[in-house]
Parts: sequence; structure tokens; C-alpha cells
Amino acid sequence: MRGSTLAAIPVNMLLGLASTVVACRSGHGEAGAVWFAVSTGANLLRICLCRMPCFGLTLTADASPELTARTAQSIDRHLRVCIAAACLSGLVWACQPLLCDGYTSAQTLFYLAITCGITAGAVTHGTAYARIPLGFILPPLLAVTFCLVAAGGFDRNCLAACVLLYLLALMNTAFRSEATFREVSRIKNEATALARSRAEAHASASALADEMRWRATHDDLTGLLNRAGFIQQAEMRLRSGPVSLLLLDLDGFKVINDVYGHKAGDRVLVEVARRIGAALPANGLAARLGGDEFAVLYDPAASGVPCEAMAAHLVAAVAQPFDGFDAGRLGVSIGIHADPEPSLTEMLSCADVALYAAKAAGRNHYRMFDAGLRERLETRRDLERDLSTALAEAALEVWFQPIYAMDAETLVGLEALVRWQHPRLGWIAPPDLIATAATAGLTESLLRYILEQVCAMMQILRSRGLGTVRVAMNVSPREMAQVPVDEIVIERLQALDLPPALLEIEITEETALDIGAVQGKLQALSRAGIRVALDDFGIGYSSLSSLRQLRADRIKIDRSFVTGLGTCDDKRGLVLAVLGLGRLLGLEVVAEGVESDEELRILQTMGCPFLQGYHLGRPMPESVLEATLFPARIAAA
Repeated sequence: MRGSTLAAIPVNMLLGLASTVVACRSGHGEAGAVWFAVSTGANLLRICLCRMPCFGLTLTADASPELTARTAQSIDRHLRVCIAAACLSGLVWACQPLLCDGYTSAQTLFYLAITCGITAGAVTHGTAYARIPLGFILPPLLAVTFCLVAAGGFDRNCLAACVLLYLLALMNTAFRSEATFREVSRIKNEATALARSRAEAHASASALADEMRWRATHDDLTGLLNRAGFIQQAEMRLRSGPVSLLLLDLDGFKVINDVYGHKAGDRVLVEVARRIGAALPANGLAARLGGDEFAVLYDPAASGVPCEAMAAHLVAAVAQPFDGFDAGRLGVSIGIHADPEPSLTEMLSCADVALYAAKAAGRNHYRMFDAGLRERLETRRDLERDLSTALAEAALEVWFQPIYAMDAETLVGLEALVRWQHPRLGWIAPPDLIATAATAGLTESLLRYILEQVCAMMQILRSRGLGTVRVAMNVSPREMAQVPVDEIVIERLQALDLPPALLEIEITEETALDIGAVQGKLQALSRAGIRVALDDFGIGYSSLSSLRQLRADRIKIDRSFVTGLGTCDDKRGLVLAVLGLGRLLGLEVVAEGVESDEELRILQTMGCPFLQGYHLGRPMPESVLEATLFPARIAAA
């Protein structure tokens, strides 16, 4: 509307000036001057209205409903004022008959032509809003009609009728033009809105895709690369040249989580990530692989920083105090691999072996992967590869060590101990065997294998008349946490119709670190009548509350307290304390590691109810038990 009005007013003023000139030539100069002055004032008013600020024109697509209503009211008020101004200008042109004696002078034809032209132009320009051009054309055309009828005569009456028809035609044209304009504007606005929506949707989809790509390769908490992103970028770096890999594992982080809570743990991880990033050489990669494990990949030759120097720098950076924690509470162990390898997977395996070697050395240590660790890695792989076959072919053996009453003669139990003689590597230590089974995904298979041998021994004991002798089997914390031990054991005992009370599950004190994960299984075993023994008591994490939560029926004094018992008063005091605790809580106590007659006599003097050790009997396979131990016990019975 503003644009069409501002385009029409200059023409309006030029035609008004022409009318004034003709009026002056016809002897109506003074009236023409006054008329032109008033007409110009009306036009200037309309120009000012078209240039005035309008609150409604600030509306945007994202405006609130309240703001939209306010702007609509503002636009309506502005349009009403513009209609009034158009009517005012039309009234001025309706006074034009004063310049030609009511359309009776010789200049009538000129003024009629001017009036028709200016009204037709107003409708032509005013397509956006019909009320404004109509408010302008109605007064002059009605004035023309009135003057022609007043002058009388057939010709003038016919001309007056034609003017009315012309007015009606202009009104029809104005409303149709407005309707067409609105429809075109609606289509245009819809197309614009659709294009904007598509652009916004495309931008949103692009932003979402970028965010998803970032999340797929980065850790949400620390902002470092995650395992997938690290592997992707590291493999590209490997194709460009030799690089070194450092694996970092925080020392003491679990304690921080347990004592201060997981939010504090998250803050620690974020700060550690920041410190690693600050120490990272140019073009290096840093990642959080999961939990409290991080990785750094860089080129020592390009950065001028040797691997050992980088590891020492990272150790020092992480060891700096954290807000809210005691100095030295948190540390880091680092495994380094610097030699060329055919794949990133191999580099990660080698660095992982070095990391475990560093952790075994204590807090804040780093270890370079070397020939010795490579041999250890190859050994572990051999074990992982051959363990499945060994289980399938029953190449593993389960030996049994006797447990005696205080008299050192009455057999009360047997402890099952797994043994594996590898064809190339020789005897494999039980901890290595358990770790190998976990790495190879054979933890449950190994547990079932040992359980079968234990159940077979229980059946042998019943057949030999030794049905009161219990058999104990060790279950590692990893097995207890990851395998449904309770379901497997109870189901097998029921299938073989074996008394649950004659089976004992030995767990280490390390299991007490995560009581929540194993308490339900231990309760199920206890309810079924299976006894629970706490092995290596005194060197781990047990507390009086954990003894009850773990459903322990028996505690076994660790061999480190028994060895040298005759020469160390402190050890005697500790053993007496454990014996007193057992009597107080109604727990059976077994002393492990009895390896001399002196230790045996001291323990008997102290009143230790159960004894176990090489001095009394070594672990032996079932065949040796059948040939030596069982006949003697049966004869004694």
C-alpha cells in the first residue's frame, strides 16, 4: 500500500499543477492557486503517513501470538488513517468543478479528462488495498456526476450515467485487483515459508549430522576422541609414518569414585583430559578409551619429545593436586609402545601389556614395551589359543589338598586346586590360568570344568564312606561378578543329587570390593545350604560388616601370618586375634600354610580348629588320593 501510494502521488501533483495552470488561463487563477495549495497539503500528509514508522512492519515469522496480535492492531490503525487521508485528497479533487463553473465552461473536457485519468491511475496503482483508492476516487466522480446532472440536458445526463458506470467499473476492478494481489501474495509467502522451512530443516539436519558425527567419534564427558574416533584417526596416522602409542590408566580413581562420588570422579576425568591435552605435542592425538583409561598417539621424531620424556611429563601432570583431594591421591600408570607394528590392534595389545607391567611396579610408573614383555605377550596368546582345546580334551587337572582338624589327623575337607601343564610352557600358575580364561572368554567354561571334577570327588568320597568330608573350590572375583555361579553350582548339585552342605565356595577378600555385585549370588548359595569360605583373610579388604554381607561360614588365615609364627610375636598376636574373632562371630577358622612341625604345634596350642599346609599334605591328583590318603582314612574310621 505504501509503495503504490508513493508512486501515485507525484502523478497526482503534476496533474493538479496542470489543472491550476488551465484555471489561471481561464480566469480562475486565485481559486486555482488555493485549490492547488490544499491539494498539495493533502498529498504531503499522505507522503508523511507512508513514511511514518509502523510497529506492525517489524513482525517476524518467529513472533509470539501476543506480539502478532499487537502488530495486527497497529497495522489496522495505520490503514484507517491512510484511508482517511485518501478521502481527504479525494474531497480536494471533488472541488475541481469550482475551476470550470460546474463543468459548464469551455475547459470542461480538460477537467473531465484529468478526473478520469487521476481516478483510473489511483485504482491501477492501488492493487494492494482497495479501500484507499476507492476512498480517493469516490468524492471527485460523485462530484462530476452531481454537476453534470445539475447542468441538465440529455448529453450531460448521459455523460453523468457513464461516469457512474465508470465508477462502478473502477470499484469492481479495485476489489478484484486486491483479491488477486492477496492470492499472489499468499502463494508467494507460502513458497517463501516453504523455502525457509526447507532451508531451516536442511540446516538443522546438517547440524544434527555434524553433532552425530562428533558424538560418534568423541567422548561426551571430556571432549577427547573416544575409542572409535581414536582408532579411525590413528590408523590414518599409521599410514603416514611411524608413531608411538602411550596407554594411561589412572591409579586410585576407584577410591575417589567410592569416597567422593561419581560427580567428583567425572570432574577428575575432565581435568585429567585437560592436562593430557595441554601436554600433547602438535599433531598428537589424545583419547579416552573408556572408564579411567586414556591414550596418546604422536610422532616423537617430529615433535622432538622422546617417549620416556612424554610419559614422565604426563605422570607429573596427573600427579599435580586436584581441588578437593589430598595431594598424591591420584596417579597414573603408562604403557609405551614405540616400535613399528603391522597394525594398530597389535600396537594396542603391546602397549596394554606394558601398562599392566607398569601398574605392577606401583603408582606413577611407566614401562616401555620390550623383548621381555613381547615374550610375555606371546605366552599369553599361546595360553588363550590353547586353553579352549585343553578344556575340550580335559588336559587340565584338578588336584586336592587335605584340610585337617586340630589333631592334624582327622580329615575334614579337601580344597580343589586347578593345574595345567602346557605342552610347551610347562606348569601354568592358577592366577595366570584364571586371567587367560577371562581374556579368552572362557571364564564360565573353566568354572564348569572345575565344578565337574569337584562333584566327581564328592561322589568318590560318598562311595568310600567319607561323606562328611567337605570339598572346597575357589571362585575368583571375576568369575563371581561375571558368571551366574549360584545358578550353575546349585543346578549341577541337584542334577547329581549331591548334598549342598558338603560343597564349600572359597572367595578372596578382593570380592568384598564390590559386595553389591556378588551379594545376591552368595545369598542364593547360602540359602541352598552351600558353605562360603573367605580365603587369604587379613591381607585384603574385609570388615566385620562385609563378613556378614558375604555370608561367610569360614575364614582362612593367610599363609603370610603362619609362616615364621614361632619367631614373630606380632604374627602370633594377629593369629590369636583372628581366632578370637572367629569364636565371637561363630565362624570356623582354618590356618593355611602350615609347613613345619613348630608352626603346627603353636597353632594347636592356640586352639586353631582346622589346619592346612604342605607339612600336613600337599595338593595331589585324585589317583594319588585314592591310593594313599583314602585307604588310611577308611581304615582309621
